[in-house]
This record gives sequence, structure tokens and C-alpha cells, in this order.
Amino acid sequence: MAETLLAVQGVSRSFGGLQAVTNVSLDVPQGSLCALIGPNGAGKTTLFALVSGFLRPDSGSVRFRGEDITGREPHRNALLGMTRTFQIVQPFAQQTVRQNIAVGAHLRTAGRREALAEAQEVAARVGLAAQLDKPATDLTIAGRKRLELARALATRPQLLLLDEVLAGLNPTEIAEMIPVVRGIADSGITVLMIEHVMQAVMNLAQQVWVLAQGQLIAQGTPAQVTRDERVIEAYLGHGMAARLRAAEVLA
Repeated sequence: MAETLLAVQGVSRSFGGLQAVTNVSLDVPQGSLCALIGPNGAGKTTLFALVSGFLRPDSGSVRFRGEDITGREPHRNALLGMTRTFQIVQPFAQQTVRQNIAVGAHLRTAGRREALAEAQEVAARVGLAAQLDKPATDLTIAGRKRLELARALATRPQLLLLDEVLAGLNPTEIAEMIPVVRGIADSGITVLMIEHVMQAVMNLAQQVWVLAQGQLIAQGTPAQVTRDERVIEAYLGHGMAARLRAAEVLA
């Protein structure tokens, strides 16, 4: 059995009278590609913020690589090997794609020439090699999603938290992005992704956790959670669940 890279134990967080995350626990094995799913407002992005240090939990703990990092600042977690992307992509607009990626590389590379060279290598991994000298503002939504992914990869993470990297993409763009995400996991980087594109979750994830109203309601393989009545009622609906099961049989 693979060693646990990320261990979240009993994490909770409220905002005023709203309980956003309630007593959530999960273990992410090293080398895995896992997914966190659930309806809008379920607390998924809040949980990412608690894990990565952008928010401090009211209770519970977060351990990464065996070390207690509960509430530790995001830049320190990045140095330890945990990097996250954001659903709303905000590149440095006045810089080129190459320069944007180099920002991530500077976490571990002091020299400008080395950072720019690393940016070129990372761009090739995510399909941006032909757009390195293009201003970031000229990228399509799909291009900006790839750029966000590239900046995170340039930090050389051991754990990559992907917040809806497929959001806003059309079916062709989603199909083109799925092998990129799989390639990252195949390279040895552990991936935990928040995603609403269930076909991608079924295609990519080995383990899935389902949040609803801030609580963990199910976990298991994609096939297992799509058959869970709690997940069907809270998130998928019977029609989507049936289509996913049919696609699984056809595959």
C-alpha cells in the first residue's frame, strides 16, 4: 500500500454562522490521482484553502509528508512541495507565457536564465510550447488554464491541488486536457483535483471523495460513488448517474 502523502483529520471551518466544512478527514496516497467532487457551495474550495494554508481550520489537523502543517503559510507549504491552482485564473497580464511560468520556477531557481529555461520545459509538458512568447492576455480560456497549471508545475510540487482545471472548457478542450493531467500524475506527482466534469473524474481518478453541505458523504472509486444513493440525491441526479454507469460499461 502506498504511503500517505497528505492526511487531513477532522478539519472544520465556519464563517460567522455558516459551517463551511465539518469534520472532514481524508488520506491521499503518494503517487495517486484523486478527486474531490460535490455540488456548488459544498465546501470543496474551502477545504483546499484549509489544506494549502490560505485558511486556518477552526479544528482538526493537516499533515503533509508526515509533518503537521496545520495553518502554515502557503509559501512555506509550496517550499515543502504542495502547490495549488485556482479556479479563477489570473495571469500576470503584461508578461509573456514564458515569464509567467518562470515566476513559479523562481521558487526553487534563483537565476533568471535557469528559470526561463525551466519555463520552456514545463510549457512543453502542458502544450504551450508554441505560445511561449505570446502575452498572457492573448491566451484563450483553455490557454490560461494550461498556463495556471504550468506555473504550478514549475514549482516542482510533490502534491498538486487542481481547482477545476477543466472549468469553462468545451468538450474538445476537455478531451485535450485530460491526457495532460494524466501525464502529470504518471510523472510521479500526486494529484488531488476538484472537478465537476464527471466524465473526466471517471476517466482519471483512482479515489473520489464527495462533499455536500461541508460534510463528507461518500468515498471510494468513481464507480462506487456513482452508485451511492447519497451522492445521486445530493449531486449527480439519477439521469447523470445512469449515463456515467452506461459509459463505464461501454468502456
